[in-house]
Amino acid sequence: MGACTDSNYGAQFGLPGTFCPIADYDLLVKAVDTCKDRGFSYKVGNVLSSDIFYHENPQTEKWVKMGVLAVEMEAAALYMNAARSGNRALALFTISDHLITGEATTSEQRQNTFTNMMEVALSLI
Repeated sequence: MGACTDSNYGAQFGLPGTFCPIADYDLLVKAVDTCKDRGFSYKVGNVLSSDIFYHENPQTEKWVKMGVLAVEMEAAALYMNAARSGNRALALFTISDHLITGEATTSEQRQNTFTNMMEVALSLI
């Protein structure tokens, strides 16, 4: 739905404030409806688009306290570029590693079980 960032990416647009990168609402609603129709588990919320994915001092708990669900690297730039160019964007994620507990999926699990997200993405075309 939204993408917080620790990046200075948005500075290039020369805005006189802070831009809030968000998904296209219609794409978001269609993705949620698809998940409901197919019985897929899903969450809608904010992610952190970080310049550094495996940070030495991540301060993950602070982001969690603000309701951030996951860390990734591209959504904020995707949303900003879409807004600037007058296009629509929606970032979809499948979580592979838990940064607080250390739980992680294997490469085989990632290869063979992350198909729900792909089905949702293809339903948006």
